[in-house]
Amino acid sequence: MAVAPLEALVAAGFEVALVVTRVDKRRGRGGNVSPSPVKAAAERLGIPVSHRVDEVLAITAERPVDLGVVVAFGQLIKPHVLAAVPMVNLHFSLLPRWRGAAPVERALLAGEEVTGVCLMRVEAGLDTGGVYARVEVPIGPGATADDLRGELVAAGTELLVASFMSGLGAPVAQAGTVTYAAKIIPSELQIDWARPADGIDRLVRLGGAWTTFRGKRLKVIAARPAEVAGAFGAAFAAGSVSPEPGRLDGARVAGGDGWLELFTVQPEGRGPMDARSWLNGARPQSGERLG
Repeated sequence: MAVAPLEALVAAGFEVALVVTRVDKRRGRGGNVSPSPVKAAAERLGIPVSHRVDEVLAITAERPVDLGVVVAFGQLIKPHVLAAVPMVNLHFSLLPRWRGAAPVERALLAGEEVTGVCLMRVEAGLDTGGVYARVEVPIGPGATADDLRGELVAAGTELLVASFMSGLGAPVAQAGTVTYAAKIIPSELQIDWARPADGIDRLVRLGGAWTTFRGKRLKVIAARPAEVAGAFGAAFAAGSVSPEPGRLDGARVAGGDGWLELFTVQPEGRGPMDARSWLNGARPQSGERLG
């Protein structure tokens, strides 16, 4: 999420003296390490990279630094660093709603129709600083978290560059009810089939949703709520797979108040597959349920 803002700042003529990002991660069985995407972008642009925020202080000892820009950093900036370099943050919600680690995910899970980006002053508190500028971004009815992140990054990048070009001005204190966006934990991604179908749909669109079948994990990658005429769903417990004829594109599963049609799933130990193929192979028996 930080790559586009970095590239846009450089393209607009701003001098970026340093990029600070997480340490390289080990990936795969060979133990090879790979840099974060923003580190790779910085190296392509010839910008020095550090994994320590305090390295900013070494830059200020050599020459004046006007501003630091924080994008999806995932750590609080310590007061002694902020005392040396004022910083702004691109935060992907309409503050003070969804302060914290997972604003995009929480807005999607809550079923909100609009979110946005705030360019805010960084303070020692968690997303408490005043806001210089903001832009709203609608959440489409079928948008995934990845879709929404892409739209927010594009809007935020444009907001950032435009604000720098025109001058930041004075930040405006946040007003309204504060809500917190706690980090998503793995247990939250387990599907509770007793929930309403639209809530399960939002969880799937978040990415990483899973259930179980015959004691093994089954990831649900793509799905959508499905309408069924009459009271067809009344006789089926949550998690039941519909025995409708094979005209369906996917596999239809009963939620708490309706049906969810699964399109792409991933059984444990296998790759992603279309749900109809999984259903034809698994052949759920009468009374078997997901979860």
